[in-house]
Amino acid sequence: MSLLLKDILNIAETRFKDSGCLTPRLDAEILFCHLIKKDRSYLFLHYGDELTEKTCEEYFKLIDLRASGMPVQYITGHQEFMGLEFMVNESVLIPRQDTELLVETAIEELKKMKMPIGGLDVLDLCCGSGAIAVSIAYHMKGSKIKIVASDISSQAIELAKINAKNNGVSDVIDFKVGDLFEPFPKNRKGKGKKQFNLIASNPPYIKSDSLTTLMREVREHEPMIALDGGIDGLDFYKRIIDDAHSYLKSGGLLLLEIGYDQGQRVPELIRNRGYYGEPRVFKDLAGHDRLVLVEAK
Repeated sequence: MSLLLKDILNIAETRFKDSGCLTPRLDAEILFCHLIKKDRSYLFLHYGDELTEKTCEEYFKLIDLRASGMPVQYITGHQEFMGLEFMVNESVLIPRQDTELLVETAIEELKKMKMPIGGLDVLDLCCGSGAIAVSIAYHMKGSKIKIVASDISSQAIELAKINAKNNGVSDVIDFKVGDLFEPFPKNRKGKGKKQFNLIASNPPYIKSDSLTTLMREVREHEPMIALDGGIDGLDFYKRIIDDAHSYLKSGGLLLLEIGYDQGQRVPELIRNRGYYGEPRVFKDLAGHDRLVLVEAK
């Protein structure tokens, strides 16, 4: 059976609406363009085209995947972030626009720092697809910057390495597998043998009992290990805040992405530890608390 392009897009849109997809038409168009390897401008000139049976069959398979709840990004294997293309799969979270604020803030703060002879050192904890580390490296090309990106998932690290290579920054990023600061030994005085000017992290911060309330696309397909922040959602912040000061150079910065409802709790944790100055909270475009930035004493 062959169909016109406009008809099969309408079929896909209806399926996606019935399945509860938030952007049914956009999803239909993105998936078709992915299939035929064209950009969306192609559609406007070819709505009346008759498709081959093979194209229809292959597209219906994609429709079934999306209607089952699989995110578009996992079907296409790509997500745009900070103007760059990132490969994604179900071993990593899909990079989200909210996290661009963390990258933009990191770059802004790094540019304020006096450039030492050896360059600036940055650590991206819980790096996932490498979106943060790769974006900082790419947008600070020409600067003396060295980045370490770490994650507990070896699968995530392998994907992050590919993203670094694809975006031309693999020469300035070193990848480590391990649980938070585990890959970074300390000296006898309890200080990290490797010191950083900036530690950035978008750690898991969803409360465990809230995981079942997440959108189907998230709870059924994105890795729980990258979402579950424990009973109060603060498990990883407690661990990062306890250790980060040992790995920060004098005046070094800790930059954390937080949940919209954590703008008081995370700064409170920081103040209670006594290792840092006064934390600053940044809001995202929606007016929600999104980042905490603090300087090590």
